[in-house]
Amino acid sequence: MTALSAAPALPEEELVRRPGFWAKARRHRTFVFSALILLAILLIAVFAPLLAPHDPFMQSIALRLKPPFWHDKTVAEHLLGTDQLGRDYLSRLIYGARISMAIGIGATLMSALIGITLGLLAGYYGGWIDTAISTVITTRLSMPIILIALAVVAIVGPSLTVVIVVLGLLLWDQFAVVTRVATQQVCTRDYVTSARVLGCSVGHILFREILPNIRAPLMVVATVEMAHAVLLEAALSFLGLGVQAPLPSWGLMLSEAKTAMFFSPWLIVLPGACLFILALAINLMGDAMRDLTAGGRG
Repeated sequence: MTALSAAPALPEEELVRRPGFWAKARRHRTFVFSALILLAILLIAVFAPLLAPHDPFMQSIALRLKPPFWHDKTVAEHLLGTDQLGRDYLSRLIYGARISMAIGIGATLMSALIGITLGLLAGYYGGWIDTAISTVITTRLSMPIILIALAVVAIVGPSLTVVIVVLGLLLWDQFAVVTRVATQQVCTRDYVTSARVLGCSVGHILFREILPNIRAPLMVVATVEMAHAVLLEAALSFLGLGVQAPLPSWGLMLSEAKTAMFFSPWLIVLPGACLFILALAINLMGDAMRDLTAGGRG
């Protein structure tokens, strides 16, 4: 079975448009749990300047490698200790949420724009257009993401903008696969046929008739790809080809802490825990959306 034929089937009715969807979502424990975590991280990222107790870039060699409060309660001004350059670790973790959320949301939006557009065109027109786009999708699926990202970032130069653009250009394939199959199914519906008979433009049919009715599977894909983008950014930053110092990326904090991990293990544990919680919450949200759009229960 090829990747193009393995895409999930479109639900019979778009559950997000039903009045009772959000009532079901509020009763879905996994949805509520993951939504609260993501909302908390998003609020932390937005209000980082107000929440951070110190300047995340302020260095003080005299305060380097101070332990967190559970090891030394006398260092009250640095609750989670300091790093090798004496920077407040809690402040850097808070600002790190900004980097991860920006990359996760930015790369996902870019990849969704590319993948959904290609999937709509392939599913609606069929024929040689479908064959050409399917070939492009298959070619993209055969390419290892991490190796391509490493090569491109190494050539262009690492930065926050470059990481977002590179990941956005590499993570569109699943959007295209799901959109293509869903569009092929929706094209046979009566409301699409009616729009054609009434002389509606192709753009109107694609973006006003078809796209709103295939949102459910695309929302699930978006959560998966967002988690993928966050972890890929952490991997690139850990290897020194992602977000560059002094920006407080969680992946970069892991890289900077590896030389002191045996003497100050919290430097590794804290950003690693933040990445784990964010990726877990995003994946749980995807599972919850899959259950809700398929009529399952939490």
